[in-house]
Amino acid sequence: MELKTQVQAEEGKQELFITREFNLPLALLFKAYEDPDIVAQWMGTNVIKLENTKHGSWQFETSYDGNVVFSASGVILEFIPDQKITRTFKMENTDFPVQLEFLDFEALSDDTSKLTMQIIFKTVAFRDQLLQMPFAQGLSMAHDRLQEILKQPSL
Repeated sequence: MELKTQVQAEEGKQELFITREFNLPLALLFKAYEDPDIVAQWMGTNVIKLENTKHGSWQFETSYDGNVVFSASGVILEFIPDQKITRTFKMENTDFPVQLEFLDFEALSDDTSKLTMQIIFKTVAFRDQLLQMPFAQGLSMAHDRLQEILKQPSL
């Protein structure tokens, strides 16, 4: 089964590109990355902090049986509503160094939109290490949840 969220990684480059088209208006797609309650739902994580301003910070944490199993944080470098978010991403308690993420939001029509992410890694080896994990499948599943959650009439 082909994933709806596409991940492209060119051989020998320190970056990867992620694209996904959503059956959601642009403002609603952007809200899914801006609203802490919605982020928590589709990512399945606890949003500790999400300061959507230039120089704001963010922190997410996922627990299982009372133990933290995933923690990540970063700084928001650029935040332009309905257009773009530029941020750092650091996965805590791993040897992965900080990465730089560019999220671009685009309206395709009144009811559809597209997310394009460019992620830059310190080395090709760290990028390739991430790609060995079920990263693409997990992200596509999370984006599927995002689509379903935001199609609910309450939002």
